[in-house]
Amino acid sequence: MRAGLERAVAAAAGDRPVRFAALGGGCIGDVYRVDLAGGGAVVAKVGDGDAGLDLEGYMLDYLATHSRLPVPRVLHAEAGLLVMTHIEAGGGLDTAAQEDAADLLADLHGITADRYGLARDTLIGGLPQPNPWTADWRDFFRDHRLLYMAGLARDAGRLPGRVYDRVARLAARLERWIADPGPPSLLHGDMWTGNVLCRRGRIAGFVDPAVYYGDAEVELAFSTLFGTFGDPFFRRYAALRPLAPGFFEERRDLYNLYPLLVHVRLFGGSYLGSVERTLSRFGC
Repeated sequence: MRAGLERAVAAAAGDRPVRFAALGGGCIGDVYRVDLAGGGAVVAKVGDGDAGLDLEGYMLDYLATHSRLPVPRVLHAEAGLLVMTHIEAGGGLDTAAQEDAADLLADLHGITADRYGLARDTLIGGLPQPNPWTADWRDFFRDHRLLYMAGLARDAGRLPGRVYDRVARLAARLERWIADPGPPSLLHGDMWTGNVLCRRGRIAGFVDPAVYYGDAEVELAFSTLFGTFGDPFFRRYAALRPLAPGFFEERRDLYNLYPLLVHVRLFGGSYLGSVERTLSRFGC
């Protein structure tokens, strides 16, 4: 296997690999920094034939061709192997980096489509993410985010049926909290700290996307779930794209049900309690 991997990386990079070093973040595959004989480096993500790494490559290419978001350049993409340019990174999300992220994401969210969804279904954390073109945002979020992911978690034995029923009750009442958000925005889709690469107070790149066109507030909500962005980000973002009233008070927690359900399906455990607390907060 190693010999075959070396040949594939060499063909993609145009240079001979001399060292493979494991990197973190391989939710749907093993990730390596690959040093090349000529002095450069690439990143290789390796999975089985069902890993969907071709879809990850598609999403990175989509962001590269449709936006100015900094992402790795895809050198090769197939179901079990993704080879990308290596992005040098180091340092955390300090105030300057958060403000830079706000500029980049406000620009990304200004790219719009006439419907919600995407031309292809994609992945989030290795799980299927359906993106059928849909005219109404509440219908899309209800059917293809909340109910779909809750169903995956239930069918995997991670979400009890009684909790699925509570999700369904909330999903049937979305009009109470969500109005028409306006034009669908292009989203990275998986905005947490591990997918944001920083260097010297700037954003070096974003990785591991889960792309589609949706309400930009979904992205903003996800960025708070694990403490990725804070006040410096939101002050700068709001100066560029003002937030509608009620985001922090209600819609943030409502939208974060989707990534919480993703984590229930993947990991179970304490994430189930977070889902139940959110449902209780909304009277379901």
